[in-house]
Amino acid sequence: MKELLSIAVAIIAGLMMTRLIKPLHLPDVTAYLVTGVVIGPYLLGALGVPGLGFNSGADVSALEPVSNMALGFIAFAIGNEFRLGELKKTGKAATVIGILQALAAAVVTDVALILVHFAMPDKLSVPAAITLGAIATATAPAATLMVVRQYKAKGELTDLLLPIVALDDAVGLVVFAVSFGVAKAIHSGAVDMISVLVDPLLEIVLSLVLGAVLGAVLTFLEKQFLSNSNRLSLTIGFVLLTVALSSIEFKVGPVTVSFSSLLVCMMLGTVFCNLCPLSFDLMERADRWTAPLFVFFFVISGAGLELSVFGDIAVVAIGVIYVVIRAVGKYFGAYGGCRIMKLDEKVTKNLGVALFPQAGVALGMCVTASTLGNGDGEMVRNIVLFAILIYELVGPMLTKRALIRAGDIEAKSEAVKNRRKNMLSGDSKTWTANG
Repeated sequence: MKELLSIAVAIIAGLMMTRLIKPLHLPDVTAYLVTGVVIGPYLLGALGVPGLGFNSGADVSALEPVSNMALGFIAFAIGNEFRLGELKKTGKAATVIGILQALAAAVVTDVALILVHFAMPDKLSVPAAITLGAIATATAPAATLMVVRQYKAKGELTDLLLPIVALDDAVGLVVFAVSFGVAKAIHSGAVDMISVLVDPLLEIVLSLVLGAVLGAVLTFLEKQFLSNSNRLSLTIGFVLLTVALSSIEFKVGPVTVSFSSLLVCMMLGTVFCNLCPLSFDLMERADRWTAPLFVFFFVISGAGLELSVFGDIAVVAIGVIYVVIRAVGKYFGAYGGCRIMKLDEKVTKNLGVALFPQAGVALGMCVTASTLGNGDGEMVRNIVLFAILIYELVGPMLTKRALIRAGDIEAKSEAVKNRRKNMLSGDSKTWTANG
């Protein structure tokens, strides 16, 4: 009952917050994140009043399965952007730019933080700096997708943005595995090639294979039903099944067999949207069904942000450097990739800004990085949490502005604005005349 009350409060409070910040013209996802911080364990939740908020980190963690489910649907929706017809136009550019911007962010962050190490060797070690550089590759597909959907963004920048954000997951996994392996080798003095190369590459391949197989099975089963309601139920059930299967992990000798939930669900969506002729309609129906789930996901993400990191001046100082340098790497990596691919100037100047948000994948990397010894794991975790807090609150707004500058988000016409006002005021005659 307590968890059900928390879910209800999170969704309602998140939606109400969008009305409060509407005059600021901020994306809804920012409102949801702010709501999470407000009702989280550091503000209203700290009052200990049942139902008013999340009273502790344990309350937030208890709802993790629902968050994982929401992230699975987000990844499934992003997979819908990989239709072969569109990839023929943007696939090459998205691949080149996606790899370049991720590597640029990693290299620039590595260099900057290693210099910080020499300035403050007692605060930041080389292994921690290298690990943070790898985590800098990751972006936040969930926040980006929500901004694109809210404003119905369409155009050349949007066509590139979502595939690049999706590609980040695969590139980030490889870069992180190699960098983290080097970081552990510096600590232990021995290099484990299996964990550095074999495990991450195997995770990517197995994730893509599992997603493709499930996508083909889903397509076949969808054809067995004539009712749209049954087809939608089957789609939702398959996404849940995919999220569950993605959590499987086991050892085969020295090799770890695991899956990336984001990659598996993205591949499920990709194969499904390319094989199933009904996918357009089913994706639209699934989007409507999952709307409250996404609200909950971002409110929970905000509640999970730890404000305690502001208590350590060293973390704040290094965190600011990380935030700025990573943004520089993302921007100029994307800028250089666009130049190489000879893209339009409006895309070249704005793509990098839309890649600033960072969240889910980076948090997953933090869990692995926490095993670094000598306190390095805790330092990495705190710096990334600080950065995520900044990026998630500011990033969606920057993504919106980048899409506006690129012309992918158009201002609402006066007719649309008047129609909405008339609907709210109950003036059905005027609404009919305008619409």
